[in-house]
Amino acid sequence: MTAPGQGVPGRECRVLHLTTRYPPGPGGVERHVRELVRRQRARGFDARVVTSDLYTEIPWVRLPPGPRDAWALEEGVPVLRHRAWSLPGELHYPFLPGLYSRLRREHPDLLHVHTYGTYQGFSALASRRLNRTPWVLTAHFHPTWSIWGGERRKSLRRLYDRYLAGPVVRSASRVVVQTPEEGRLLREVVEPDHVVEIPPGYSPLPPPPQGSGGFRARYGVPGPFLLFVGRLASNKGLKTLVEAFSRITEDHPDLSLVLVGEDGGDAAALQEALRGRGLESRARWVGFVPEESLLASAYAEATALVLPSEYEAFGLVLLEALAQGTPVVASRVGGIPGIVEDGRNGLLVPPGDASALAQALQDLLSDPARARAMGDLGRTQTVPRFTWDRVADGLEEVYRQVLAEGKGSR
Repeated sequence: MTAPGQGVPGRECRVLHLTTRYPPGPGGVERHVRELVRRQRARGFDARVVTSDLYTEIPWVRLPPGPRDAWALEEGVPVLRHRAWSLPGELHYPFLPGLYSRLRREHPDLLHVHTYGTYQGFSALASRRLNRTPWVLTAHFHPTWSIWGGERRKSLRRLYDRYLAGPVVRSASRVVVQTPEEGRLLREVVEPDHVVEIPPGYSPLPPPPQGSGGFRARYGVPGPFLLFVGRLASNKGLKTLVEAFSRITEDHPDLSLVLVGEDGGDAAALQEALRGRGLESRARWVGFVPEESLLASAYAEATALVLPSEYEAFGLVLLEALAQGTPVVASRVGGIPGIVEDGRNGLLVPPGDASALAQALQDLLSDPARARAMGDLGRTQTVPRFTWDRVADGLEEVYRQVLAEGKGSR
């Protein structure tokens, strides 16, 4: 182990990744951190994860009892979980008491914070000012209007944007965004120094089960189906999806809508919307699918993946669907157009426009040959562009630059 501040990337440089949640907690950021840390450790980094004991934030669900405030090896990765606390009700802001003290004891060469606006950013700011520890922020940025969890949470976020974001974000040595659009939206809130664009990678799912072990058989889904994968949250455009689906059911009486994902606070509203349109028998919410081979089967068996979000910083589920040769229909927002080429590997529609979404779905359903060609193009040309080795290469260069600049305060 090198002395603090003397780490060289690839030679036992100690990097602590700070993230609100980590697998088995579900989510795109959570998987992003896991894949990155695994590859960094394979390259010789002493990469570790400091996180909370939360499984989900909305609703507030903790992981089963286990080691707290002590390192534990999870799938080959050292992970330290702090007990999380939050402001009440819709205000909802997770705190990790004792995090800064822990960072002081660990003497990292570098901190890597994941997600703009989290409590971890304050701890990184304090470490920078008091201990001269440099840090990198991967923003995973969502504009305030698109975040989920209720209006009070949005109000809290607006206060953060206005009064706190500047000092925190500008104290980072580098700010990593995944797409040009994410960078543009972040700059509308705060002018960060040293922005770097590094697209995320795609983690191949295991092959789908053969024969009767597939998704359709396991969950009893009859006939063709459209698939949604993600949290049932207010920013995912689920009301728009229900409205669009209701408009095409008469022309496609055998078609079902299947939703895969945890309740992110919008499950009750979704079920009410389905009941209001008499679609309870045509839609299935199966919850989180923990078996990745079964999730791959869901993508492979679906007619199309639908992602009608109000905003997505990237949208990894789109790559998961395309990897199975399944075309996608998604909102033209955030980082999605960096994956979906309208008319080539899928179709793009304006967010919140149920008529446009229904028409796009109708177009795919009425031309199966075109749909298959879109899926094939996505599998053979789109997915191979996104690799975790590229992410690891890009961040290794970022770390090298930051460590070479030293630990001067800012």
